[in-house]
Amino acid sequence: MTEHPAFYLGLSLLLMHEMDAVRCREWRIFPGMSLLSDEWGKRVFFLAHVPLFYAILAAVAGQTSHPDFISGMSLFMVVHAGLHLVFLRHPRNEFTDWLSWSIIGGAAAAGALELGLG
Repeated sequence: MTEHPAFYLGLSLLLMHEMDAVRCREWRIFPGMSLLSDEWGKRVFFLAHVPLFYAILAAVAGQTSHPDFISGMSLFMVVHAGLHLVFLRHPRNEFTDWLSWSIIGGAAAAGALELGLG
């Protein structure tokens, strides 16, 4: 884990963001999922994260993570923040407080640092 500290910090923040995403009902701003009731949206959102988290944890479970995975996830952290900016004015967006944006921005900054963009 000490090989890529910025990546692991960004990944930690990204996972925290997913916890915050439940609080902010992120499924309400996803195209397609926004058509679901809140109860069904939450269920689909939760269940969709099981294989995502499994894949991420399996990829980092070895002693050394594959460099392409680390680069790809780091790039996703940066792009992810951009997507949140695109949906910033969405009427159902609840990511409006400083804590949510600190987590999103922190993950993006860590991803950029890992990629050498910082």
